[in-house]
Amino acid sequence: MTTNPAARNTQTKRQRAIGLLAALGSIDALYLTWIKVSDAKAACASLGDCEAVNTSIYSEIIGVPVAMLGLAMYVLIVVLVWLEARRPELTEWVQLAVFGLALVGLIFSGWLTYVEIEILQAICPYCVISAVLIGAIFALSVIGLVQGTAMTD
Repeated sequence: MTTNPAARNTQTKRQRAIGLLAALGSIDALYLTWIKVSDAKAACASLGDCEAVNTSIYSEIIGVPVAMLGLAMYVLIVVLVWLEARRPELTEWVQLAVFGLALVGLIFSGWLTYVEIEILQAICPYCVISAVLIGAIFALSVIGLVQGTAMTD
């Protein structure tokens, strides 16, 4: 935790940005989860092949929709950012937790993107949106950790 007002303002902006990105990711993942569990057709507007991706064997892990795992990750990140804003003494722990979640999410999203391109040869625009969002959350979490380390050195 820092007492420098400029650094605290930057940290607050970073928290808000991560929270907003995770909220958008939650909406995206909630929609994909709903599509998966309701067997509805995704509104892709001919921008990709959501059906091929969302009905493939890669869209579930031991019966759990991958989108539901993404939803859980995004919601957990929102909760962690909220916790960081209200309990500044937990900032270091929360930043590490968000970094860890974002890293795992980014790696998994990268693998799923590979599956879409190389194996399924179909792209889901909502999956691309999720990949971009988790990539941005990861980048912001790295910035937060680096800035936090610089302030304690």
